[in-house]
Amino acid sequence: MPQKDPCQKQACEIQKCLQANNYVASKCEAVLQEMRRCCARYPKGRSICCSGFEKEEREGEKLKVASDGIHTAQQ
Repeated sequence: MPQKDPCQKQACEIQKCLQANNYVASKCEAVLQEMRRCCARYPKGRSICCSGFEKEEREGEKLKVASDGIHTAQQ
């Protein structure tokens, strides 16, 4: 029997919030933060529900590295 996804509850809460708020993500920031916290508690790949948040994190790290390089080059 497959294990239950540890962040599935938070993923469902995001869907409910988005539907209730006409898919305006800014109105669901609290449940999005809960999802990020849940994803941070588990190793990468443990929760299929976290795959989009893990991608968001990787892209954020790339942007930070790129901006740090820009700041360093300007000094």
